[in-house]
Formats: sequence, structure tokens, C-alpha cells
Amino acid sequence: MLTDFAVKNAKPTGKTQRLWDGGGLYLEITPAGSKLWRLKYRYDGKEKRLSFGKYPDVGLKDARAKRDDARKLLANDVDPSAHKKAVKAARLERASNNFEAVAREWFERMMADKAKSHKDKIIARLQNDIFPWLGKRPIADITAPEVLACLRRIEDRGARDTAHRAMQNCSAVFRYAVTIGKANSNPAAHLKGALPPARPGHFAAVTEPEKIGPLLRKMHEVNATFPVKCALKLAPYLFCRPIELRTMRWDEVHLDAAEWRYIVGKTQTPHLVPLAAQAVAILRELHPMTGRWDYVFPSRHRKKQPMSSNTVNVALRRAGISTREEQTGHGFRAMARTILHERLGVKPEVIEHQLAHSVPDPLGTAYNRTKFLEDRRKMMQEWADYLDKLREN
Repeated sequence: MLTDFAVKNAKPTGKTQRLWDGGGLYLEITPAGSKLWRLKYRYDGKEKRLSFGKYPDVGLKDARAKRDDARKLLANDVDPSAHKKAVKAARLERASNNFEAVAREWFERMMADKAKSHKDKIIARLQNDIFPWLGKRPIADITAPEVLACLRRIEDRGARDTAHRAMQNCSAVFRYAVTIGKANSNPAAHLKGALPPARPGHFAAVTEPEKIGPLLRKMHEVNATFPVKCALKLAPYLFCRPIELRTMRWDEVHLDAAEWRYIVGKTQTPHLVPLAAQAVAILRELHPMTGRWDYVFPSRHRKKQPMSSNTVNVALRRAGISTREEQTGHGFRAMARTILHERLGVKPEVIEHQLAHSVPDPLGTAYNRTKFLEDRRKMMQEWADYLDKLREN
């Protein structure tokens, strides 16, 4: 039996020597002075050897523990060498199946048909707030507290809504990993209620009629370029998503038919917006200025690109309107949804179709595009007239 003293003081002799301990364990000393732990054993009638590491990284006590573990495997008819290779392969596989690799695979497969702006937000959220801490971790080993720690960092900087969205993204990645066999569970599913609610009113909106008139007057009087003023005037009339307004194309607009037909980026479905007479008049007046380009609202400096995503909100702030507490470009949707139903008595299903929300229909989305079309034409003109009356007081 070896002792710590004997192992420590063993010297090279110019040839390979072996100092035996027991149960097949020995210390191999090379001519260069390296001391390596080995196990000699037989499996299926063949003599085999297994390495346990280098002394002093692995001490005598640890080497004996490794020997005992190997002999337990032999007692259960398992080859220790094959077992060691299998464990290493599994470890490497887990490492290659890290969160970032699986998340990017999920992103490429599941987000392929989503709008570019939506995809950009998701991948930026993962890259900035999740990958730096969980990216290299094997996805099967990640725990709920680890995910929560990432979300807390987001929450601590005051971005509660982003924290909730990041949790949804992580949960989707884990569900995908479970589906393809790279994880056994979704740790994010256990975090429901772990974050404080996102702050209400993320998209500020005026929904009281007595406040809409002053708001619209400020918008009409703002000091801005003519295309931006037109965008501000159209935003409440159309109450579409801001990205849909700023990327409106002239080939989608049919002024004689008083229609705007486009593909909704969020759902990749066709949508039709009946244009009130006021909206048609604004677009006819704008066409001589921007009609030579693809976009109705081209960028000021790059005419082949649409105007910036911040243009409408910047113009609102220039008009003295708080986009944090009063009104945002997206908030015109909430304004229309609330008042059309509560004050003008429009049926909710008509409003939902005009908002391009997903409305289940047995006849499919192609029928949804034109469903309630006459009701929607009437509603859009009634809405424009109502806004004009409020603005003119």
C-alpha cells in the first residue's frame, strides 16, 4: 500500500516505473518525472487500463476513490473506460446544446415569418439581457433561479415590461428545447408571479372626448415638415400600428377606391383599411411631394427608406404632448377602440377587424379581410367626422 509520503518523494529513475497501491491502482512515474494514476483491470477477459489524472492534481485519497468507483462499475458488468467516454461525450453534448445555440435555432425556425421589427426586438433582448449570463450554460442544466436573476437585472433598471417579455421569450426557448429533446423541463414556467406587474399604460392614450380636441389642435399646429404633419393627421384617423403607418407604400394606396391594402407585419395577413374622405384628401395633397418614391412617408435623407420609427412620437413631443403620460403614436389604437364602442356604439367585432387583430373565423383570414367591410367603411367615416368635431370644438 502506498502512503502520501512515498508518493510525494518518489523520484524518476530514467525509466518508467510503477508503484502499486492495491485493487489494480498504481502510480506510474515517467523518466521525465511525471506521476500519473492508473488502474489495471480486466473486462471480458481483456486487460485494460484507465487513467485517473496526474499527481499532485489528484492525490492518493482521490485516486483510491476513483478506483473504488470503477470497481463498483465492474461489479455491475460495466466497463469503466467505456463509461468514462460516455460521460465525457454527454458532457460535451450538453455544452454544445447551450442556451444560446438552442435559442438561435428556435429564433430561426419559429420567427422566420415574423415582421423584421418584431424579430429585431426579440434577438436584441436575448443578446443584451440573457446570453451574457445564460448563453454558454447547457440548456438542460439551467434552473429557475438563474433565469430569475437575469430578469431581476432588467427589472432593476426600471424596464418591467422588457423583463416580462424576456421571460416569455425564455419560456418559448425552453419549450422548444423540451420538444426537440434537449431539455427535460421549462424552468421559466415556474416564474409566474415572480415579477411585479408591468407598469400599466405602456402606450399612453387619451380616451376622454373632452381631452381629444385640445390634443388634436396641438398636433395640427406643430412645427414640422409637411410629410410629418400629414402623418400626424392620419394617425388618429387610421389608428393603425405605427410601423404600418410609417411603412405605408403608394402602391398599396387606392385613392379612387378610398382603400389602403397591405400585409400586416405582425401576422403576415392581408388587411384592408377603408379611407375616410379626410384621409383621402390628406394623401392626395401629399402625393405630389412624395409620390415619386415607394414610401408615402420616406426618410428625410434617404428617400428609399421609410421615416424613422421615432418620427411620430418626436413630433408629438414637439407639439407639447407627453408620450410617456399623455399620448403615443400607438395610443391612437386604444383611443379609437375605447370611444368607437363606448361613445359611438360600434360593435366590438367590427372594431377588432379594423384593428387587424386576430379574430377566429371558420371561413379563414381571407374572408376576415373583407368581413364587416361596409360597416367598417361607415365606421371610419363616422370616426373621422367625430374627430373633426372634437378638434373644431
